[in-house]
Order: sequence, then C-alpha cells, then structure tokens
Amino acid sequence: MNRRQMLRRTGAGLIVGTIAPGATAAPPQGAEPDKRPSLALSDYEPKSMLQVRETRVERSRYPVIDFHTHITVSAREVNGVALAAERNYLSDPGELIAVMDRKNIRTMVNLTGGFDAGLVETVRRYDKAHPGRFYTLTEPCYSRFLEPGYPQIQAEAIEQAHRDGARGLKILKTLGLYLRDNITSGKLVKIDDPRFDPMWDICGQLQMPVAIHISDPVAFFLPTDRFNERYEELSNHPDWSFHDHDFPSNAELIEARNRVFARHPKTHFVGLHVGNFAEDLENVSENLDRFPNLSVDIAARVGELGRQPRTARAFFEKYQDRILFGTDATPHVDDLPQQLFNDQLYEIYFRFLETSDEYFDYAPAKVPPQGRWRIYGIDLPDQILRKVYQENAARALKLSIAPSTPV
Repeated sequence: MNRRQMLRRTGAGLIVGTIAPGATAAPPQGAEPDKRPSLALSDYEPKSMLQVRETRVERSRYPVIDFHTHITVSAREVNGVALAAERNYLSDPGELIAVMDRKNIRTMVNLTGGFDAGLVETVRRYDKAHPGRFYTLTEPCYSRFLEPGYPQIQAEAIEQAHRDGARGLKILKTLGLYLRDNITSGKLVKIDDPRFDPMWDICGQLQMPVAIHISDPVAFFLPTDRFNERYEELSNHPDWSFHDHDFPSNAELIEARNRVFARHPKTHFVGLHVGNFAEDLENVSENLDRFPNLSVDIAARVGELGRQPRTARAFFEKYQDRILFGTDATPHVDDLPQQLFNDQLYEIYFRFLETSDEYFDYAPAKVPPQGRWRIYGIDLPDQILRKVYQENAARALKLSIAPSTPV
C-alpha cells in the first residue's frame, strides 16, 4: 500500500483527489489569496545558523608555487580567439609581490604570456626583473593559423618562445570551443586536429609542460533552467553557456583531448581545473591511470572538491605526486570573486587543504558565485601538502627548490 492509498483508507471522510502533472490545485472557495511576500532569488542571502569551527589560515604551511594565474592577457580578442601578440598587463610586479609575501607564495606562474614580442616583454617585466618569483608560459599564435605550413610555423614559434624564456605552453579552451576553420568563423577546429601534432611534439622534446584547458563545468553544457545547479552563474554570464548551437559536449571534448595524450606520450600535459571534470573524480582518476604523462591542477575548483571532501581526500592521497596547486588568480576582475587575486582567495585554498573545517565559503562573496553550496576542508598531511604546494610544480617546470619547513 502506498501513501496515497493509506490516506484514502484512513481519511475518515477526508476526500483525497489527484492532480494532473503540471496542474495546480484550485484554492478552496472563499479562501484568502496567498499574501506571502515574494523574494527574488538574486536578493536571497541566507545566513547559516550552523555553529562550527572557523580557522583562518593566513599563510600556507609550506611555500607555494601557484601554477595557474593570469597576470597578462591578449590586447585583442575576436570571438574568443586571441589575435594580438601585444599584452594587457593586469598588475605591476610590486602589487603582486606584496600579496605573495604575506601569503607565502614563492612563485606565480603566468599561463597567458602570449607569443612573439608580447611574450618577450612579459618575460622582461616579470621573470627577469624578479627572478624566481614569476615564470611565464607561451600560447599558440592562432593569428597565423591560415598560413601555408602552419604546423611547422607553430612548432618553430614554440622553439623561439623557449629561447625567449617561456617555461611551458598554455592551451586555452580556444582550441575546441572557439577556434574555427577561418580562425573566427566556419566550423570549430577539434582539439586533436593533426595540424597541432608538431606543436605537441616539440613541447615534449623541449620538456615544456602543456597546461591545457579544454572544457568548463559540465553544467555549462546543459540548458540554463531550473534544474541547472549553476543557474545564477549562467544567468549572470549567458555567454558562458555551451548548450546547443554547434558546440561539442563535454564528453566529446575530453575524448578528443585524450586522443592527443595518447598520440604524444613523451609530452607532459597538466589538465587544468582538475582535468576539466572536477564533478566526476572517478573519470579524472581513470584518465590519470591511463595516461602517465598527465597531471592536474586544482585552480578554481575548490568549490567542487570541497563539497565532496572524503572523495577529494582519497583523490589527493592516491595522486599526491600529480596534483599541482593553482588558483586561476587574476588581478582586478571584480565580477569573478572565485579568482580575484587577493589575500582572501589564498586563505580559502589554504583552509581547504590544511584544515578539517566544515561548511565554509569557497569564494569571498555575499552569494556563492558558482553555485549555492559550501565546502569542507580535507586536512592534508604535511607530506602531501609539500608536494601539492610546490614540489610537483617545480618538477613540471624543471625548477630547483630548497627543502622547506612548515611555517
């Protein structure tokens, strides 16, 4: 007997009706209309009544290499494709170093260092002016994509970037989601397009890690409706949605990326944002097991990792030698609190990694910017913290670092 049947039998004269799906029950005759005040979701800012320990971790226990930051960006972008070698500089080194020193950040790795003259100037302003505090990665020169012999042109550009001081190559989601046959128009170019094979190969030969971002949270590929856990985020940034149109699915993007990993086993790839699938650590684990040339970083994904703390803790324990610390920190992006470069950003990451605190914010904002949930710390032991904070990144970038002691 189900609950409805039970109510029919025990209602003692109570009439229990059924309502067709999608219909609403008519109010009883003469009933007062519902006078409850309405509240827009955007105005809802609930305050938790939960009383739990709050630990402020002002400095990391060990020195940190932040493998994933954006200090410079292209001066010209069209339809998601960076076309200019020239850079926009988001912060001067002095402003960055002040925060770094307070938070125990030994080094910031600027992934979006550009190419050609823009790369040279970025290396001069940051890496050479402040040795050991900044390292820069180069990017593909998509503006030359239609030139005859582009595969070799791009491979030679990577060689030149290496001579100019680049420590690795950054692949934005431009490849797979924005770059098209005619650069900014036509059909999308696939991640495993063979025209990029010489580029992947030369990175392996030069021992330059490839920091690769090929997708976004899986919710970005679903309809922006009442079932989407990132409804508010996508409503605020509708251009972030990859649902419909001619975009591939998250699964198709990962499959194409994996074919690149398989074809280039001597090239070290760092799958950014927890391999672009932090919502499914079993999938990420399968790929780490399958591809010895793959590592991952945790940038902009403590919001995902921290709401599955037991699974995340086990993941860190198993892959402690292949997880890099990163934040996606970007100076002066006030509308993106989850990656705004400041003291609070780092304190949240340290709290997640170093404490067992419960139910705290993953971003310094009145309303959680990515989804309405909170996170839990995973309290990593010192052995794993040292690796995640700096040793794994130092190995990927071929850096020599002195042994460190806890703060």
